[in-house]
Amino acid sequence: MKRNIMKTIIVFGIFIFSSPVFAEEQSQNLIQAAILLDTSNSMDGLINQTKAQLWKIVNELALARKDGKVPQLQIALYEYGNNSLSPKDGYIRQVVGLSGDLDRISEELFRLKTNGGEEYCGQVIDRAVRELQWSLEKDVLKIIFIAGNEPFTQGSYDYKKSCRDAITKGIIVNTIFCGNRDEGIRSQWKDGADLADGLYSNIAQDQSIAHTAAPQDAEISRLGRELNDTYVAFGSKGKEAKDLQAKQDANAQSVAAPVLAERSVAKASAQYSNSGWDMVDASVKEPGLIDKVEKEQLPQEMRSMNSQERKNYIAAKAGKRKEIQAEINKLNSERQKYIAEQQKKTGDATLDQAVLGAIRKQALEKNYVFE
Repeated sequence: MKRNIMKTIIVFGIFIFSSPVFAEEQSQNLIQAAILLDTSNSMDGLINQTKAQLWKIVNELALARKDGKVPQLQIALYEYGNNSLSPKDGYIRQVVGLSGDLDRISEELFRLKTNGGEEYCGQVIDRAVRELQWSLEKDVLKIIFIAGNEPFTQGSYDYKKSCRDAITKGIIVNTIFCGNRDEGIRSQWKDGADLADGLYSNIAQDQSIAHTAAPQDAEISRLGRELNDTYVAFGSKGKEAKDLQAKQDANAQSVAAPVLAERSVAKASAQYSNSGWDMVDASVKEPGLIDKVEKEQLPQEMRSMNSQERKNYIAAKAGKRKEIQAEINKLNSERQKYIAEQQKKTGDATLDQAVLGAIRKQALEKNYVFE
């Protein structure tokens, strides 16, 4: 059944505006998260942490199961508090709406730039709650993460009303203060989380991430690049999307070698689906699709093939992908054991710890389990 609802998402501090839309009822086996990021002058460290830890967060979510099935993941991204944005819009911008396109989310993260401004937490939460396409199902995990370092009370929008409106719609608000824990409590970041059944946490946003290199990293990353060859781009934007895939490998590598390994592991998970442009994923979703796509929309190497040859070609790519994914997952199992033995607690919380702690707790309350 179609209903007229407002688009909505989970945010880390970045905001996006959209108008009312007609949306299909969504599956209960779904996790929606909006990330609202403070991109004022002092927040370079926060953005760097998000870049570094996006794939680690995705890999954690890949362990989630509900009724034995892997949930669909949708992430939205907002930025707020940036003087480069329009004051008319409260210095708020929706970067990406709720989407399962993880490469696009990664690309937009790497484009973010900081510039001093006013940080209106209440307003960005309000817009995310009203404007994103949240599922109407009660059992879907719907979360907002908002991170910043100025008082939660700034601006003319009442944060208390925004947070109450969120939880009324089943959207949990988790707050992450970048600074001293007691200062965050005094500036109402904890109160905002309390009002929307969320968790309050604080992080040291300028802390350098200690990436633990593992012996398996190089081979996992090599296999991750080899995995790209199993993707068969089709449609008007297929080539562009495939190029973006390779670019996000390069972006991850630019942060640190272990981050590329984490991304490669994510690409081997069920959360990394590209049915909008990859014929292998699309054929799983719609088995008869290959006979419906116009020849001009296929990659050059498939255009001279007959129907059966095309099916065989896609089947071979799918088989190779499963083989590579199995190798990556086996190596990652060894990698995680190594990292667990090597890592030492730093004493300072980082973004992934704050996010993963909240997600695990709140997912369990929605009957998800983690493998």
